[in-house]
Amino acid sequence: MPELPEVETTRRGIAPHILGKRVEDIIIRQPKLRWPIPSNLKSQLQFKQILDVGRRGKYLLLQTDNGTLLLHLGMSGSLRILPPGTPPGAHDHFDLLFDDCCLRLRDPRRFGAMLWTREPIEEHKLICHLGPEPLSDNFDGTHLHQHAQQRRTAVKNLIMDGKVVVGVGNIYANEALFMAGIHPARPCNRISAARYIRLAERTKKILAAAIEKGGTTLRDFQRENGNPGYFAQELKLYGKDGAPCPNCGNPIKQRRIGQRSSFYCGQCQK
Repeated sequence: MPELPEVETTRRGIAPHILGKRVEDIIIRQPKLRWPIPSNLKSQLQFKQILDVGRRGKYLLLQTDNGTLLLHLGMSGSLRILPPGTPPGAHDHFDLLFDDCCLRLRDPRRFGAMLWTREPIEEHKLICHLGPEPLSDNFDGTHLHQHAQQRRTAVKNLIMDGKVVVGVGNIYANEALFMAGIHPARPCNRISAARYIRLAERTKKILAAAIEKGGTTLRDFQRENGNPGYFAQELKLYGKDGAPCPNCGNPIKQRRIGQRSSFYCGQCQK
């Protein structure tokens, strides 16, 4: 699944092409995604101007004067900016047409979403429960420490909980915990406030670096222009089971935590 840096990379990529432009037409080839595309979407969005291209967690938000289009890339979705009239492929399910370009959703597994709302976006049922953005001032070590006190879950599960902090996916949770020297399976209520300050700082650092470099290259993710992201070459331990730890040289280990693959160094992370 594309993680927050991939979604932010996509947002920054598509925004210059569509911001301030009017939606000339909408083409829906496959309405059955994770949830059905609203049947009235064309009547709501056609001829409307895109006033803002935002993001909340892993949701992209295309705002107009009468509502917001929520896009989620699911497990395999991607957005492309294409010339008008570009023939669609087998998994190209949705087009927003502008006078000089086409914004196209490709989603082979159809776990993505394309929804419309007229209510304030922070009140939408998919948005209202989300925690603070990890790169915002509202997320810090004190926030993490407070949420950890009444829980016994693994710390990796804590920082991947969207109600605690939004958008820290599996790859970057592994990397941030390694950089902070914290074992991913350690009970979250047995970690000091000082260590949470370090973890929050490292989480911000790894996410900011990934966004700057264009996101992590995942099998199903490409940037809006078709070129893959290229941050994967800088990951320190994710996907490197058995490889030497870049800090101490001991083999990197792998185990399942919260149904997800976790990578860690038993020597460096406590």
